[in-house]
Amino acid sequence: MKDAVVVGAGLAGLSAAWRLRHTDVLVLESDDRVGGRIRSERRGAYWLNWGGHVFAGHDSSTDELLNEVGVEATDIPGSLQALSMNGKFLRKGHIATYPFRIPMPLKARVATMTAGSKVVAGVARYTQVVRKRAGESGAERQQRIYDFANDRTFDDLVGNLPEDAAALFKTTVTRSAGNMDQISEGAGIGYFSLVLGFGQGLSRGIVGGPSTLTGALADALGDRLQLGATVHEVVQKKDSVVVRYRQDGVDREVEARTVVLATTADVSHRVAVDLDTDMRDALGQIKYGPHVSTAFLTDETSARPWDDIYAIAAPKRSFAIALNQASIVRGREGAGERKPGGSFMTFSPAALGAALLDKSDEEVAQIHLADLEQVLDHPGFSDSVVEAQTQRWRVASPYCFPGRAKLQPTLLRGGGRVFLAGDYLGTLYTETAITSGFSAAQNASDLLANDGRRPITIPNSAQTTRPTTEGTLA
Repeated sequence: MKDAVVVGAGLAGLSAAWRLRHTDVLVLESDDRVGGRIRSERRGAYWLNWGGHVFAGHDSSTDELLNEVGVEATDIPGSLQALSMNGKFLRKGHIATYPFRIPMPLKARVATMTAGSKVVAGVARYTQVVRKRAGESGAERQQRIYDFANDRTFDDLVGNLPEDAAALFKTTVTRSAGNMDQISEGAGIGYFSLVLGFGQGLSRGIVGGPSTLTGALADALGDRLQLGATVHEVVQKKDSVVVRYRQDGVDREVEARTVVLATTADVSHRVAVDLDTDMRDALGQIKYGPHVSTAFLTDETSARPWDDIYAIAAPKRSFAIALNQASIVRGREGAGERKPGGSFMTFSPAALGAALLDKSDEEVAQIHLADLEQVLDHPGFSDSVVEAQTQRWRVASPYCFPGRAKLQPTLLRGGGRVFLAGDYLGTLYTETAITSGFSAAQNASDLLANDGRRPITIPNSAQTTRPTTEGTLA
């Protein structure tokens, strides 16, 4: 019998398995690679990226994991607030000034300011809600964030807007993977607290690309990590859990003292057949939106106008944002130094992603490339592209919808010998994934200790009460 089985080798599952590495642990992953929605590939000095791209900084679960594994991260250099819309490319500046600087009809400009005043008022309230309070746990603070303005959608807040006004709001809110008529008012306000500069988001990048971290975790696990192993049932017994899965065309099962379910909520709902009814119901109510992204490798030999820019918002395009994945490389170059080449990622979440899901990879890459060349306002950019690859996730990121707050206590309650982990348990994407993995590992360790097994030494095991930060930059 195993000490623990971790189902899912995304960031949450790998984080849990890392903390359980001193036990007899087995990790089962249905895909042929690890990482889940973390996916990058090295290309010389650069890397292509399709998934999660920003990570939490100091005093975070992410920082602990990076230090433990020995993977380097750095603050992302370059402007995070560039915007391209209606033929105007704004390289930098405060987002509050954009409605005055972007060409648009007067009606749209007035509507933007009217709706914007509502959002700014909401941000003022939100900053009080997310402020850390003495003596509270991270779970208590996360619940308060979920509770904020969770009874209606962001669309209900801003109302019916002209096209240009709506486009400016959509490009920020839909990065959550939910549309404005799906995401809660409070969650949308939370996003704007970040872009207005009031929140602490995710602003660090992993040197070598995000898969440097997941790859290092997988290497540390060795043959205790099994790929192509699709779990179809998790059943609890009195003193153990049976995990049934299929691998290489053969049905198998493994028994363990405890299980960490680090799959998306819909998969956890399906396979954990004997969790308490209310917990399974809560898992079944979690909502996800799609992502479609394309990574472009380029071979230019001279400096480019976007070398000091990381993120370019792109309203009214096929993608919401373009991300300069060469930013970290640029930030480490000396004066007058500029390595040949570059890397971009285009990101289509929510409705933008849904519109591309059923197109071929070649079609998506062509659509993204045509828009990227116009966004960069650089005719001939496409001639410098030497590689383009598209990735799609129908079930990508969870988003906070009206009513989401009431599910949180049930999801955090625990289910006997089965513990949940995943980014759907909070509002910080990669940071939530890691924190929830750590928490599940600690719970599993405590259970093993109570069973008379050797307790696990987990650094900073108070991780289960780590405060969350205010939001995310996705």
